[in-house]
Amino acid sequence: MKKYLLIVVLLVAGMAAQSQVLITLLLGDKLNSDGLEFGLEGGVNWTNISGLDTKDYARKWNLGFYFDIRIKNQWSLYTGVLVKSNFGVDKLTDNDLMSLGATDYNNIDTIPLTGDYSQKISSFMVPVLIRYKFKNNMYFELGPQFSLLYNSWVEFESDIEGRDVIVKEYNKDKINKLDVGIMAGVGYTLFKGTGWTLGAKYYYGFVDVFKDVSGTKNSSIYIKLNIPIGAGDKSTIKKKEK
Repeated sequence: MKKYLLIVVLLVAGMAAQSQVLITLLLGDKLNSDGLEFGLEGGVNWTNISGLDTKDYARKWNLGFYFDIRIKNQWSLYTGVLVKSNFGVDKLTDNDLMSLGATDYNNIDTIPLTGDYSQKISSFMVPVLIRYKFKNNMYFELGPQFSLLYNSWVEFESDIEGRDVIVKEYNKDKINKLDVGIMAGVGYTLFKGTGWTLGAKYYYGFVDVFKDVSGTKNSSIYIKLNIPIGAGDKSTIKKKEK
């Protein structure tokens, strides 16, 4: 877990350093104010699809931007878009492949191949969460998340005579384009509540993932890092003015 968290911090920090220059040039100091915080969200998630034989979680990376909009006192509205984000599941079984109508290369009569199958789902994810911030810089959030599918496929991965082989069988037409579910999370803001935020979230979908396979729901556990853009500079300026 510590290894994954360190990788997340390094990746998101690198992206933030490049993005901050471009976004600041475009929008200047309008990005952050007393009632609004804007920044980057990145992290890793472990995702699964219920209703299938396989129970293996797939590990995915995600990256996007967020808005934390202050409502009143310690209440705020947290939203944004994860533009690089994924659902899915690993180690599909023969029964799973049959249910999904996917090719099973392990059982081809001519040249049977051995390997692993996984379902990959790429979506744009938009959380709409009500967040309560405690005075000790901890927070709790709860609300719906909406996901829009833009690509999906069953992936077969094998080693043939020392060569890695990956075959993608696209099945976007078999998956519901819109997914809606509930999300809950907790987190902590570093640097006395003015800096980066570490958090964890859990998501459970209400919509069947596959159109013809009932009981297939998305679920995902997220470990995330939020980096506000420009907020730190504003805080420093205010302190100097005082």
